[in-house]
Amino acid sequence: MNSIVRFARSRDILCQGRGSAANSAVCYVLGITAIDPVRSGLLFERFVSAERQEPPDIDVDFESGRREEVIQWVYERYGRDRAALCCTVMRFRARGAIRDVGKALGLTEDVTGALASQVWGGGGSEGGVDEGHAAELNLNLGDRRLRLALELAQELISFLRQLGTHPGGFVLTQDRLDELVPVAPAAMAGRQVIEWDKDDIDALKFMKVDVLGLGMLGCLRRGFTLIEQQGGPAGMDTAGNPAMDIAGVPAEDPATYAMIRRADTLGTFQIESRAQMAMLPRLKPTTFYDLVVQVAIVRPGPIQGDMVHPYLRRREGKEPVKYPKEELRRVLGKTLGVPLFQEQAMQVAIHCAGFTPGEADQLRRSMATFKISGGVSRFKEKLVGGMVGRGYEQAFAERTFAQLEGFGSYGFPESHAASFALLAYASAWVKCHHPDVFCAALLNSQPMGFYAPAQVVRDAREHGVKVRPVCVNASRWDCTLEPRREPGRGAAVRLGLRTVKGLANPHAARLVAHRGGEPYGSVEETWRRADIPPAALERLAEADAFRGLGLGWRRALWQVRGLAGTVLPLFAAADAGLRPRPELVEPPVPLVPMRGGAEVVEDYRSTGLSLRSHPVAFLRATLHEQGMVTCAGLALLRDGRRVVVPGIVLVRQKPGSAKRVMFITVEDETGVANLVL
Repeated sequence: MNSIVRFARSRDILCQGRGSAANSAVCYVLGITAIDPVRSGLLFERFVSAERQEPPDIDVDFESGRREEVIQWVYERYGRDRAALCCTVMRFRARGAIRDVGKALGLTEDVTGALASQVWGGGGSEGGVDEGHAAELNLNLGDRRLRLALELAQELISFLRQLGTHPGGFVLTQDRLDELVPVAPAAMAGRQVIEWDKDDIDALKFMKVDVLGLGMLGCLRRGFTLIEQQGGPAGMDTAGNPAMDIAGVPAEDPATYAMIRRADTLGTFQIESRAQMAMLPRLKPTTFYDLVVQVAIVRPGPIQGDMVHPYLRRREGKEPVKYPKEELRRVLGKTLGVPLFQEQAMQVAIHCAGFTPGEADQLRRSMATFKISGGVSRFKEKLVGGMVGRGYEQAFAERTFAQLEGFGSYGFPESHAASFALLAYASAWVKCHHPDVFCAALLNSQPMGFYAPAQVVRDAREHGVKVRPVCVNASRWDCTLEPRREPGRGAAVRLGLRTVKGLANPHAARLVAHRGGEPYGSVEETWRRADIPPAALERLAEADAFRGLGLGWRRALWQVRGLAGTVLPLFAAADAGLRPRPELVEPPVPLVPMRGGAEVVEDYRSTGLSLRSHPVAFLRATLHEQGMVTCAGLALLRDGRRVVVPGIVLVRQKPGSAKRVMFITVEDETGVANLVL
């Protein structure tokens, strides 16, 4: 793994180890991970133990956009006969089951699509589509094929469907791999996979390393590059570094933590969800370790283990922190006596219940991520009995076990939380000190995170960033920074051609390359100089990219649709080396100007965002007459009052642990509101 990381850094690819590898001092010294396990007091047995009798699992995140470079280097370095990716076993889920069964039975696509749309959350792996869903759609339940499709789709849920490719689990061997396991070409060109999944590989104790992709690393790399292009960082130490990186971000910056405490974290890593934003003003992070706790505490494990409220009460001084014994203070002192991490669960078992490190690791494995609750139960007698035998009260031992049992839903290892907290802090620092850079980098890294480009742009404008529209004479493929003419700090963000839906990258590249230093003067000139098809120009016109030429949406689209399929050879020869002249001069045609609401609708349709007005703003007068309130107005109303809040749905979440509860975030022109259904 060290050689893989060194290759990535030699190509200026941001990477960082995470997970149990952060518990290893060797990984830290080699630069694979960024967290010092000695200073952080992390447990080495979380990384490897003698009782486990298997090689350690090392996970490293790379920039998602450049991870393929690393994957191909691994194949070239170790040979395709000694390296391959694991496969994953894909199973039927509710939506896919009803679509596949319906297709096989001859149901129309609109019927199967409507049935599949009735299932929410995680692909709909629970419950499935039943007759109640069909009745809601007014489908004929007397149709034998429909009833049979519902019945068979229900039976197929969780049944094996196909093999997929693991996100990055590489198996490396000293001898030929194809002599040990079946190897096959992957669906993606240039890759090959083992026809066994990661559980098979773990059972056989093969050496596996995870080459994973992380969008935020790519976002940070783009951000660092833009900061360098703008003249250097604000307070970042890059001495001796060929390029800016995460290690150079100033530590413990007060302004960054102040922004985090305000929950002003849209777009940042890990702390941008509505649940995290709701927790930030309560936890009030002021140090890096507070951020480690913040990343880990908003998880089903700590919540179901009743760890969140005790920790917050103790942090606020509302509840005393008591340690029955000094050994427990050493283990849980950092988290005020509340076990929040898997390593702490292991240390409690070792120091307070007499577990060996290997037995503690077995306890940890029973609390592994995404395992069903109750996997820890077989350790109850040994852990509770061990604690009581060492002088702890029975009630305290029972309560401690109940908290650890909550990790069966989802408990974070401290090493993993620390690795993620580092990225959360770095992204928050960029947003705090360079909001223009953060906006551009985040837009260039889409799709990623919880929020769409419209919300990213809105947040940037609320932070004083000037955002300029797509323009055929100013935009490049990526969003870029331009000198700001208006008062305010930082640069202006010019939306890139990548935001135009349906515009191919090769066509955008030709547009930029042929533009050079001479702006386009008309739609026809753009067509003839750039030599791109009218269909591409139509996408640009729909995105209002010709407004800089004095052409509105309808005027530009009118001119595009008046172009021929190809340039006439006679005109092309006559204009060789000169500014192209129009093939046809037609008299001006009066076109009815578009209304503001129509322009906003077209903006969202073509680019997914609008720099004009929010769509709900056009309906506000009518909504106000009907007694509906704004998102911002909710804070002014008394609790318990029945209200109606209209808005655009931004996020729908239905976690598996939420027991059929759905969390929805809606937005209007005043802000956002969180709904629980």
